[in-house]
Amino acid sequence: MIGFRRLALAALIPAAVLSLGFSGALAQSPSPAPSASASPSPAPSAAPSPAASASPAPATTPSPAPSPAASASPSPAAPPPAAAATPAPVQTADPFGQETTLEAKKVVMVKGTANWDTAFDTLIDAFKALNALLDKQGIKPSGNPMIVYTSTDDTGFTFLAEIPIEQDPKNLPKDMSIGKSPEGKALKFVHRGSYDNMDNTYEAITNHLDDKKLEAKDTFIEEYLTDPLKTVEDKLVINVFVPLK
Repeated sequence: MIGFRRLALAALIPAAVLSLGFSGALAQSPSPAPSASASPSPAPSAAPSPAASASPAPATTPSPAPSPAASASPSPAAPPPAAAATPAPVQTADPFGQETTLEAKKVVMVKGTANWDTAFDTLIDAFKALNALLDKQGIKPSGNPMIVYTSTDDTGFTFLAEIPIEQDPKNLPKDMSIGKSPEGKALKFVHRGSYDNMDNTYEAITNHLDDKKLEAKDTFIEEYLTDPLKTVEDKLVINVFVPLK
């Protein structure tokens, strides 16, 4: 196969930060009740007076109220129990060497050849030709576009660009046909990023096959989960399927 490429994976678990709040209450000592003192009434005279009348008791004079006590310094209240933090979502790693079984799908396909220097542009042109055919006939794809590598060498490769369909298009050009996508047992890998960086993904795939002592068929399949005609190249997400012998 081509200079094989490596898959970059990252999982970030943002640390959840808990915060504790403290509250203080201001205490004030109550003022004591004022004390009252009463002057006793004088004793009546011994000699009788013509119209004896009792002298009224003088008014009670309250003693001055004590000044209020100084405010006590606030004491910190016990901190509330920490709320249970909701764990941040964990980004799981993409499948790497996941065993799967491919099911054959009806596809419209176009054959092509490309050299490595202009590989992605050639694949894009193939997808554009297939989409133009389907759009003209009002046929909607029933799945993601795929590239099936049928042979490779140091200078380039041959391929089939395929788009799954349910309705057969008419008046196909000579280089297009209706067929079936590959089927059978395969390993699934995921590439994220530009097509040029797929060298790293394929290098990792090769190492994985060597470590597991697995033998692959002479076919590699790329399923484009993001539309290669509309997605910025470094944002591509591509499933790579490696059929096993």
